[in-house]
Amino acid sequence: MISIQAKKHDNFSVEFKFGFNCKENGVKDDFSVNAWMFVPNSLDINPENYGKKQFYRDVKSNVRLITPVYLLREIAQETSMPLTSLKKALERVVTTPQQSDLDSYEYHLKMFAAIFKSALRDHASHLRSVRSLDSAEYLVDDYVGNAKLVLSRFRDLYKIIDVPTVSDRTRSYFRLCDEFMSHVVEMRTVRLIKVVDSSSESASLVRIRKAFAGLLAGEREYMAMRGYDRLNGDPDHDRALVYHHGMLKKFIESELYISLDKKRDGVAVEQIYYSIAAGVAMIFATAVAWHTQVRYGNITWPLFVVLVVSYMLKDRIKDLLRYYFAHRLGDKYFDKKASVTIGNNKVGVIKEGFDFISKSRTPAVVMNMRDRASSVEDESRIFEEKVMLYRKHVIIDDAAMARNAEYPMRGINEIMRLHLNRFTHKMDNAEVPIDTIDEDDSLTTYSIQKIYHVHIIFQLQHDGEVEYHQFRITMTRNGVQEIDEI
Repeated sequence: MISIQAKKHDNFSVEFKFGFNCKENGVKDDFSVNAWMFVPNSLDINPENYGKKQFYRDVKSNVRLITPVYLLREIAQETSMPLTSLKKALERVVTTPQQSDLDSYEYHLKMFAAIFKSALRDHASHLRSVRSLDSAEYLVDDYVGNAKLVLSRFRDLYKIIDVPTVSDRTRSYFRLCDEFMSHVVEMRTVRLIKVVDSSSESASLVRIRKAFAGLLAGEREYMAMRGYDRLNGDPDHDRALVYHHGMLKKFIESELYISLDKKRDGVAVEQIYYSIAAGVAMIFATAVAWHTQVRYGNITWPLFVVLVVSYMLKDRIKDLLRYYFAHRLGDKYFDKKASVTIGNNKVGVIKEGFDFISKSRTPAVVMNMRDRASSVEDESRIFEEKVMLYRKHVIIDDAAMARNAEYPMRGINEIMRLHLNRFTHKMDNAEVPIDTIDEDDSLTTYSIQKIYHVHIIFQLQHDGEVEYHQFRITMTRNGVQEIDEI
């Protein structure tokens, strides 16, 4: 299964999060993503000024393993896998501090914090979705009680490594994870309190808010005792603190992120096709020269002219065949490929390709979806939209992933960020003046946003299942205003 989520990342970029979820049946999972982007012709985005290099410069992808899924109450149990695995790793560091034991200790620390963050987020998200106050009160108690229990049991483990034989640097990793978890609890709880405060007041909501506030107060007291910084309104201090929290997040999730060494795809086949093109051109030139020499003799003016013309045509034939093969390759091969690895072990491959295509090569189902989203009939034809096709092919070896991960891994997430700065270069002013006559017969001028729409239709394929998702990006010269799924 492939999941997709989209959101505005900043004023000039949108973010798509793909979840490539394996079936865990011990075989290779094959995923395909095709994305057709419909760009208004007025933006002047075309193959001459926006080729493959420009596109890949505007795309940034982060690939990471999907965080193992545990409920908050599961992690809180003393016999839970995250807690027991971490405890064993801590004990090995004390008794046999080999490099492999230190690596395992750091790995399980980071994984525990990442799993806790994910479980807390999922529970908070579920809380926001419930409509019954009775269910909400139960879930709030579950959230508060289990969050406290997880933090308490995690912090009790510090005693294991609080011994002279364990270095300060090794113990500092535990403190970094502890600070990260405190920050996550504070951040999630503040957001939940914000939701409560935006709701109409009732006795149940007062109780719920009090429960959240109690958790928050207790955690802030602990943070003050441990010397963990919090926002205090000082711009310099708060800026540094936000940066520090960002570094903490990267440190914790470093065990999940996958570095991709991207290379060109289909290089050997491409060179073979190009060699064939050169060979065909040479055969043509040699055949013409041989035939002319037989007919006119060794050195004659007709032979000289024919040789010059055949040489000119030979180069044109070679270039035409190279162009033909390049476009044939574009349908079957990709621009880039990268290995998905856990440690030094390969568990999958990601390939991606990009091209401008004509509407005649765009599937009918995609064109129908685009037309249904138009505000006027045949909008895409009227505005002569350019069509860009982005392709992605992901192969994940379930068995190899299971062998090389200590936790059960469901697959990988890819967060693809598409930067749209170049799309704004030839837009009109962000606001335009519009004159009108009001009901009292007076002339009024309104400043109206001048918007442009970029439509993206995704086709997701896995295990014989195909589904489509359509998104509309609303932009002005000042950047992205919003992105909506249609």
